Amino acid sequence: MTPTKWVRTWNERLPEVPLTLIRVLAAEAADMVRDRGADAVLLRLPIDRTGLHAIPLYTETTVVVVPKDHLVAAEEVSVEDLADDVVLHPLDDTLDWEQLPGRPAIERPATTADAIELVAEGVGLLVVPQSLARLHHRRDLTYRPVSDAPESPVALSWLEDETTELIEQFIGIVRGRTVNSTRGRPPAPAPAKRKRPDADGRKPAAGKSTGRSRQRGSGATKGGKRGKPRRRS
Repeated sequence: MTPTKWVRTWNERLPEVPLTLIRVLAAEAADMVRDRGADAVLLRLPIDRTGLHAIPLYTETTVVVVPKDHLVAAEEVSVEDLADDVVLHPLDDTLDWEQLPGRPAIERPATTADAIELVAEGVGLLVVPQSLARLHHRRDLTYRPVSDAPESPVALSWLEDETTELIEQFIGIVRGRTVNSTRGRPPAPAPAKRKRPDADGRKPAAGKSTGRSRQRGSGATKGGKRGKPRRRS
């Protein structure tokens, strides 16, 4: 896979926390995180999820890798179109085939990289997720989408009991959350307690009891003093 964008976003948001990438074969990805060789792993489904969280991220297009001068290089491809071709099936194949396409090779290549070399030599074709075709790109090869081939779901996985704050941060990044999202960020401190308002909605004056009654009457003035009596004519 090519997590370049996610790594760049991580470095922008958490420059004080190094993010180290470890390249691993698809078949070994789940065990890498189970054995704590990595804090989290990007892998292809389906997997045995025992003890793991797995968040599906996207489903990748499946393509066939062919020499540039091959007949299918200029056409829309289906599995049926590959029936007469030798289709290589490496031991690290990530696709979940019910029935393999094309004609089988004499032996299976050990890795996808080995299969790419055989395609370049004209031995056969290779059906893989698109990111693998890009990873092993060669100028003498090209690839085309295969309309009815199995797709490749990609997921982020980590140990069930280790959902740390940093894992939450990475989940937010791969899911496209903005830096202002509340998910994956430490909780904000609780606001300071405010004095309880008086019964009429006003705050009590500092240092004064709220139980004193107010003076009433149209003749009462500030301080409780009475005004001068009116003279009668």
